[in-house]
Order: sequence, then structure tokens, then C-alpha cells
Amino acid sequence: MTPTPENSTPRGNRFRGLSFNHMIPNILTLMALAAGLTAIRFGLEERWHHAVIAIVVAGVLDGLDGRIARLLKGASKFGAELDSLSDFVCFGVSPALVLYLWTMRDAGKFGWVLVMLFAICCGLRLARFNVMMEDPDAPPWKSRFFTGVPAPAGGGLVLLPMVFSFQMGDEFFRQPWVVGVFMFVLAAMLVSTIPTYSFKKLKVERRWVLPIMLITGAIVVFLVNAPWLTLSLIGVVYLSLIPFSFRAHRALEKGEKEKAE
Repeated sequence: MTPTPENSTPRGNRFRGLSFNHMIPNILTLMALAAGLTAIRFGLEERWHHAVIAIVVAGVLDGLDGRIARLLKGASKFGAELDSLSDFVCFGVSPALVLYLWTMRDAGKFGWVLVMLFAICCGLRLARFNVMMEDPDAPPWKSRFFTGVPAPAGGGLVLLPMVFSFQMGDEFFRQPWVVGVFMFVLAAMLVSTIPTYSFKKLKVERRWVLPIMLITGAIVVFLVNAPWLTLSLIGVVYLSLIPFSFRAHRALEKGEKEKAE
């Protein structure tokens, strides 16, 4: 029997290189995390416009990483955990701290309590989402809905008072009680059981592909030329869709029960 050289490695234990394609989603997640942390720095420097933009960039990157992971078949448990951590920082901690620095510190201890409440609710929402992903008994149509407002949407919606103030002034929207109401309502919506639309698995009919591409291009153009008005409209439209998602979810749930009977 020939002895095995000391510097040799058994074939089964050799390191298998990881394809760069599988690293791209995690790189995007880390870029989103960097953007979320940078928003806090902009808040400390009172560069409010830049802080909002940084969180929006984090949201865009967060929307891309999961889709690219599925496209490149690079999804992994590590990537899912990293994504949850990034979402908590970018859409739970960063918006709350930016709003605290912007106006909520003027509310004293009560303002800090609301900041913590929003961040904690975001963390609870993400933990619940991770658990529900592992439910094998959920009907297929459940994937079309989120339970509660997703973390990226919550992190964006809670900034609406600041975005509104960029257009209409600080006299009303920068008051702590106004921002506090937004934070409390959004914190409740994060941990609520209200069904909201999930566009992750949305399938578009061929006849709608070109119009949707044109609409998407128009939104990008408006974001560049009128960012605050566009972000305000996106937020208002999203909120207006919640009653429709609730009605659609209720109809599907009722149909499922009738089918089971």
C-alpha cells in the first residue's frame, strides 16, 4: 500500500471553488447594507436628502438580490440569513434613527420609545417571515401575499413625512407628533396580519410586457427629475393597494374553505 504524501488532500476533502455567479446576490446584499448604514451617517451630518436616497438605494438593491439569486440559482441559507440582517438594519434601524435625528429627539423619551418600537417590530416581522417561509402546508396562492407590510416597504413608508416636507416645508410634517403617528402606525402594520401584495412571483401576460416596461422607464425618469414627488406618489399608491390586497386574500381564503368542504 502506497503511503499518502503529507501535503496531499483526499479527493473528497478538496476545496470546491464557489462560482462568482453565486456570490453576486450576497454582494448586492452587502451593498444594500452599506447603503443603509451610510444613511445613518448622512443623518448624523443632517444631510436629510442624501439619507433618504441611501435608504431608497438599499431598497432597490434588496429587491434585486433575491431575484438575481433565483435567476442564477445562487440562493442559499447563508444568503437568506444575511438578507434578513441587512433588511433589519436598512429598513428597521436606519429609518428609525434618521427620523430620530431629524425630529423625534425633540419628543424626548417618548420619541426614543417610538424609535425602538419601530425597529423591534421590523425585527419581529422579519423573524415571522423567515418562519412562514418554511411552512410546507401553505396553499400556493399564499405566495402572492405578504403577512403584514414587508420590511422594505415599511422602511420607505415611515419616511413619507420627511419626503413630504421636502416638497411642502417643515411646518407640519416635521412635528414630532406627526412623525410619531407614522412610526406607530407603520410599526403596527409590520407585525399585523394584514395581507399585502407580493410582486415576487407576479406573472405578466405578453400583451402587458411592453406597457409595463414603458411605465417602469417613466418611473425611473420621474425619479431622476422629480424624486420627492415620485416617491410620495409611490408611497400613496402602495397604501391605496392594501384594501384591494385584503379583499383579494379574503376571497381566495373563502374559496379555499369552500373547496375543502
